[in-house]
Amino acid sequence: MDKARLERIENWMRGYREAGRYSGSSLLVYRHGEEAFFAADGLASLAREQAYKRDTIVRIYSMTKLVTTTLFMMLVERGQVVLDAPVSQYLPEFGQMRALRHGAGSLDQTEPARAPTLHELLTHTSGMTYGFNEGIVPQAYAKAFSELGLQFSTLEAWCKVLAELPLCFQPGAAWEYSVGIDVIGRVIEVIMGEPLAEAMQREIFDPLEMQDTGFDVPASKLARFADCYQKKENDLLALFDCADASSRFAEGRVSMHSGGGGLVSTLDDYMRFGEMIRLGGALGDVRLLSPRTLRFMASNHLAGDIASMGAASFAEMPMTGMGFGLGGAVVLDPARVRVPGSVGDFGWGGLASTYFWTDPVEQMSVVYFTQLIPSSSYTNRAELKALIHGALLD
Repeated sequence: MDKARLERIENWMRGYREAGRYSGSSLLVYRHGEEAFFAADGLASLAREQAYKRDTIVRIYSMTKLVTTTLFMMLVERGQVVLDAPVSQYLPEFGQMRALRHGAGSLDQTEPARAPTLHELLTHTSGMTYGFNEGIVPQAYAKAFSELGLQFSTLEAWCKVLAELPLCFQPGAAWEYSVGIDVIGRVIEVIMGEPLAEAMQREIFDPLEMQDTGFDVPASKLARFADCYQKKENDLLALFDCADASSRFAEGRVSMHSGGGGLVSTLDDYMRFGEMIRLGGALGDVRLLSPRTLRFMASNHLAGDIASMGAASFAEMPMTGMGFGLGGAVVLDPARVRVPGSVGDFGWGGLASTYFWTDPVEQMSVVYFTQLIPSSSYTNRAELKALIHGALLD
């Protein structure tokens, strides 16, 4: 990688900060299994004047999805579950589902629907959604989960509320970014007979030596926990959820283990996980999955690209030329994505503008951290991929 061209990335990071778009950011790039580039710029907390560092802890939000999916696929490899099983086999509350009728104008215009399969939950084709998407059902999600209150809820209680809400469409009929992988987290709990956090710790974090990754932030690590910001019309860096460092993520108070978006992590921790993905399921002497399983996960599981599935909802990545595997998106055609990259690029981003991908052609893994909601505020991901590919000269 050309050093002079890599400096463009540092200028780019600085430019985002100086424009008041981000408080700061950090980036780690590995190529051929070795560190190729690291940079950190600006502040992880404006109020505390805390610099972005290598060990800064951030909310990775939907980058959690690939971790949860990895654990699920470990169970698949052990013969404990199959992808085509209906979710109701493990969570009976989903046994009597209903879906919104085509063209419905109100929430009561529904029809009977079968229970989504575990594969449909993993690939966002289940008919479930998110409260921040547009439409009748997303509005119902937002209301129901606001009333439930997630701080002291559990994944079990959350799923029971979710099961009472209709699907946006019949399972398998379309693609919509959703809470499906949160439900997969609950399925894992039922199969393994323990909380998702404990299973992840034993099966993934401890073996990979991911020492700062989890669903909460211990008091001893709060000083390294970044603040999260939100772009608003009158404030580009409004502090998001002022109390979350001492409430939502506080050690001993996190009962809702969101397999779709609840983890916090550091650059090096997530890079260890990412390199495990790139290397086909193993890092050093530790093997979590077989190479064939990883190739299966990083394959497109849709009939076409995401755009062809009628997707109109919020998503962390482009939809044209992009397929979806298990836990992340896969590049089918960089030209149609309209972002420099390689066929087979596999990864996902998070709500606070974080980003991760592995590149099987260039043998590269990239982890980018900042903390700004929503991730659609700027085109940072497309810009970053172009900058990194612009620095590859061999």
